[in-house]
Amino acid sequence: MPSAPHVEKHFEASATVRDVVIGMSDGLTVPFALAAGLTGVAAATSRLVVVAGLAEIAAGSIAMGLGGYLAARTDEDHYESEKQREIRECVELPVEETEEVAKVFRGYGMTEEEMSPVVKAICGDQKRWVDFMMRFELGFEEPDPKRARNSAVTIALSYIVGGLVPLSSYMAVDNLKTALTFSVAVTLAALFVFGYVKGRMTGIAPLRGGLQTVVIGGLASAAAFGLARWIS
Repeated sequence: MPSAPHVEKHFEASATVRDVVIGMSDGLTVPFALAAGLTGVAAATSRLVVVAGLAEIAAGSIAMGLGGYLAARTDEDHYESEKQREIRECVELPVEETEEVAKVFRGYGMTEEEMSPVVKAICGDQKRWVDFMMRFELGFEEPDPKRARNSAVTIALSYIVGGLVPLSSYMAVDNLKTALTFSVAVTLAALFVFGYVKGRMTGIAPLRGGLQTVVIGGLASAAAFGLARWIS
């Protein structure tokens, strides 16, 4: 009787989820704090809060996206710098670098006889040799060449989506106090849904992920709200 095929399910989009988390969490909290702080200003109106909030979202999304782009490009530059160093060492110090390959296999408990042909095969091709050293000696994975662009776009869009959530109440309601009440409720609900979905995607308990996000995001929003009200 044929057995069912074994299918391993692993989460493979951690970088994208990290970017969404960075953009969405800031987008939900910073515009909310701004809107809440402006609500306490005597001359404030819903229109003023919306205009100021949209301006903040535009500036924040650009700044966050640029930060994500520069961070990814820094990782690429670091990888390339280390790769060039390994290429030079394989040419100038072949004996030492061959020994480094052997050390990796010794760490897995292989004997000299077992690993000798493997080490010879790896060191017989410079590209394979350098790639092996980058991954197993230095612990580097080759970065996706589209990573910087994708990171910038993902963070910026996530920030915009998150930022529109707390502002939506001010767009629909003229009374500032009522709008603030709805904004708090909508923002906390969005934080829970965001955390729940993140939990499902990353393999942790969804309910716990949702509650954690609400607590952390709620505390951050409350702190930002208090600071904004104190300043205003």
